[in-house]
Amino acid sequence: MSTTPQSTDGQEIDLGSISNFFKKIGNSFINVIFDIISFVRRKIVVFVTLTVVGLVLGYFFDREKIYRHEIIVTPNFTSVDYLYSKIELINSRIKDNDTAFLKNTVGIKSPKKIGKITIKPISDVYKFIISNPQNFELIKLFSEDSDAKKIVEDEITSKNYPFHVISFNTKGLIIDTKTIIPILNYLNNSDFYKKIQEENLKNVYIKMAQNDSIINQINGVLNSFKNTSNGNQRNSSLVYYNENTQLNDIIKTKEALIKENGNFKVELVSLDKVIKENSIVSNIKDDSLISAKIALPLFFYFCFFIFYKYTRIKKQKN
Repeated sequence: MSTTPQSTDGQEIDLGSISNFFKKIGNSFINVIFDIISFVRRKIVVFVTLTVVGLVLGYFFDREKIYRHEIIVTPNFTSVDYLYSKIELINSRIKDNDTAFLKNTVGIKSPKKIGKITIKPISDVYKFIISNPQNFELIKLFSEDSDAKKIVEDEITSKNYPFHVISFNTKGLIIDTKTIIPILNYLNNSDFYKKIQEENLKNVYIKMAQNDSIINQINGVLNSFKNTSNGNQRNSSLVYYNENTQLNDIIKTKEALIKENGNFKVELVSLDKVIKENSIVSNIKDDSLISAKIALPLFFYFCFFIFYKYTRIKKQKN
């Protein structure tokens, strides 16, 4: 009989303790608010001065707005590691404030305006697989011992994606011909990869010429077969054309060669450069940064509060 009342009393005590705890927190919070208000009122002149100074300085800082720029590129001829190392070199020179290198070697007209430059792959696993069927088997093999998503996002895998985006910020607007184009020219300035490009283009044109020659031969054979069929003549050298399977194979071969030449023509559009730009988007206003007119006054308040506390503690010690 006595067990139930004791349990109820215990619950009431616990609830009362919890209620008192939250009341204390609320009272402490209210006291802190009043202390802050009282402190501001006592130092109102200082806070007004800091606010005005912060707003004025913030106005001048905000006049020089930050703009973002993005270049989507395709590294041809297995030049992806070369591309990443070049971007890393440019970024290191920006960090070192090496304006001579950026201006004379890279060709950027206003190097002091440019901020950190980065590059990252555009994840497109489907094109990665389509470009080479072996890539699919490779991902399957790796995913047996690990998470497929991790494999797709792995740095080694992602570097082999066809598209990569180069990003950087500048203080103020830029002109593409004075900043972006010099960067692209610098990335394409490689004697080694230019030779590889030259040999690759030669191979493509040779292959296209060979395909055209074979297509012309097939057209000649098909025309001969058509003429023979129309004349109802029997030619021993064309007897094998009576087999529909062989005729279909010839037509399919012609279609495959035409398709291959079409793919070559599309590839040639992007093979004119080692690092081919696919898209340039410049002067995107970066609104992600907090306004200096807000940040500077808050920063001054914080510094003043730390200084005030420090002087109080120092006086107490003395």
